[in-house]
Amino acid sequence: MRKLLLTALALLLAGCFKIGPDYEKPVVDTPKKWRFAEKEARELSNTQWWRQLGDPALNRLVDRALQGNLDLQEAVANVDKFMGVYGSTRSNLFPQLSGSAEYLRAQSSNLSIPGTTTHYQNSDYAQMGPQMNWELDVWGKLRRANEAAFADMLAQEAVQRGVILTLVSDVAATYIQLRTYDKDLEITHNVVDTLKENLRIATRRFEEGYTSEHEVAQAESELQRRSAEIPLYEQYIAETEHALSVLLGRNPGAIERGLTLDQLKAPVAPAGLPSDLLARRPDIQLAEQLLIAANARIGVARGAYFPTISLTGDVGQLSTAAGTLFTPGANFWAIGSTLATPIFTAGKIAGQVQSAEATQRVALANYKRSIISSFREFENALIDTSKTKEQRDHQAQRVAAVEIYVHLSHIRYDEGYTDYLTVLDSLRQLLDAQIALAQAQSNNFLASIGLYRAMGGGWIVKSEEAVPVPKPQEPVYFP
Repeated sequence: MRKLLLTALALLLAGCFKIGPDYEKPVVDTPKKWRFAEKEARELSNTQWWRQLGDPALNRLVDRALQGNLDLQEAVANVDKFMGVYGSTRSNLFPQLSGSAEYLRAQSSNLSIPGTTTHYQNSDYAQMGPQMNWELDVWGKLRRANEAAFADMLAQEAVQRGVILTLVSDVAATYIQLRTYDKDLEITHNVVDTLKENLRIATRRFEEGYTSEHEVAQAESELQRRSAEIPLYEQYIAETEHALSVLLGRNPGAIERGLTLDQLKAPVAPAGLPSDLLARRPDIQLAEQLLIAANARIGVARGAYFPTISLTGDVGQLSTAAGTLFTPGANFWAIGSTLATPIFTAGKIAGQVQSAEATQRVALANYKRSIISSFREFENALIDTSKTKEQRDHQAQRVAAVEIYVHLSHIRYDEGYTDYLTVLDSLRQLLDAQIALAQAQSNNFLASIGLYRAMGGGWIVKSEEAVPVPKPQEPVYFP
């Protein structure tokens, strides 16, 4: 027995190495600076950026979404699931103990010659005790499997953080769109009120003989055209409220409002080195963990070439009579070892190794593609933020110019220097300019949201505190 234990110890010490390649972080060519960088932007990507908008109603909506969104609940459950898989895989590094009890009663006869008296003999067999089985991880196959399972669990955590990133961004973007439709509806109501007043004046002028019925028809036509846009915006508002309700994890219904579109404050654009992006974005973290898992599974596949060595042991009570099972003389023990090695598998193991190596190359390509795509998304978000701001400023100047046009058109019409078509044209341009300004404001807010979404940030980890997230344990490595 002593020699067997010494042999097991020597095998364990010899198993400090692990078959298969160790993971090395791939070297990726990253730009030294952003192509379209904000010159005076501050590092704010780790803050809860949606609070910069200054709307308490939006803050409450984000909090409710983190608590009730069903996609996030599914992601949390998947993390818990893979934690269980990791715990099960890690247990293979330890001795496996089990207990059993057996009782057998048998009857036999001594009948050998026909016609003679038959004698029966009863016998009892009883056994009870624990058994032990421990596969020695001589080649590191089990530790590679443990490494892969731990990476799979971390990958699910990255998926969960990606859901949080997408969820918060979608809630904020949908809320911005809702407030944009509210603004469009308000503008349309104001124009309709103006057209109603114009129709009243045109009707009065016609009745007093100062104008023709043609002018009244023009006023009526424009009023009905703009009035038809009101139920359209009301439809958009209701559908957007329903979309936001789903993000909150509740049935469709009305959504509380806070600040108007004009009152919201645009978040400051975050700045940082391109390499910082690698540590912030959940999709890149996911791609790297999947690469680590695929790399480790090469070792698992190659380990099938080598013998499997296990220690076995039994101890307990054994007796031919149940009544003497617990007497001192009924004790027994046994300890041994087994070795199993593949001899001929018809290429099965080679195929598994080939598949594992190809999976690793797929994961590597996906990791590099994720990094390149993240740079593209962030560069696009930077330029979108800058250019939508310029568009917003130009649209604001356009509204100011059209307001002057409307004012002068009414004066010239009242004094008889122009016809009513000029007044209608000025009102059309005013409505179009105001709607375009609201959309430009919305696009600028959405670009800022897209910028933070492309960057990722430390706020995602902080937001996990709002949901029941199971915390992983560090892997246990045995020599």
